[in-house]
Amino acid sequence: MQTYSLTRQELGSLLQALDRQNDLKPSDILRRAWFGKSPPPSPEFLPQSILPPIVEKLMRSGERKGFSLHEISDLGQLLDFSTLSVTSMQNWVKRDFKPYFQCPGAGKKYSLNQTAMLLMIDDLKANLDFESIRGLFAILFPLPDEPKKCDEYANGITPLNLFAFYSGLYEDLNLLNAWDSLNGELLEQKVRERAARTASAMPALPERQRKAVRNILFVAVVSVQAAKLQSMARRYCQATLYMNKP
Repeated sequence: MQTYSLTRQELGSLLQALDRQNDLKPSDILRRAWFGKSPPPSPEFLPQSILPPIVEKLMRSGERKGFSLHEISDLGQLLDFSTLSVTSMQNWVKRDFKPYFQCPGAGKKYSLNQTAMLLMIDDLKANLDFESIRGLFAILFPLPDEPKKCDEYANGITPLNLFAFYSGLYEDLNLLNAWDSLNGELLEQKVRERAARTASAMPALPERQRKAVRNILFVAVVSVQAAKLQSMARRYCQATLYMNKP
């Protein structure tokens, strides 16, 4: 039986739909991922995967202002080559990225922006250390003077929108078969051009932040691809170690 999964672009659209940033219904996004792009051929048609509990919850309610760490981990498990875990996120919110999570942004749960930030950290750590990620966040998401307003973003960029932007950019590059090129310079140029074009579509920003957005889009999509390659390497390693083990 197939496993239910989401692309990062679908998850980004889902979070934006929950935040009412687009005209899509969360249930429609989840249903499309379940059945595929085409509608079911007949009422008797059954999908080849069972809905995970977190997806079933969202299909039923259609509204959500935030998620617990366990729920965010469940969302991460829907993505290819994601290594998101509750234990890792507990370390991030309590220590490594504490200023951004001092107050849950949705009651006792983490807001949609905080959810997106945790998903971003998981992607970026494939290529960057935490100090570098904190440096990028400091430019893109300056911390407010009042700790109680930790989920407010004054410069027009939010973690949710940034996650959606680079997730869409990654899928676009997949459609263009950009990753098939073994020419490093050509690949860099192609990804850089697409990242710059995406950054230009964002709200008016100071030049320093616009360059930072362009660069983090570049880093993010390359990090997702790096995570894919790391996942492939682990699969071959596990096959070597355990397939013929007595």
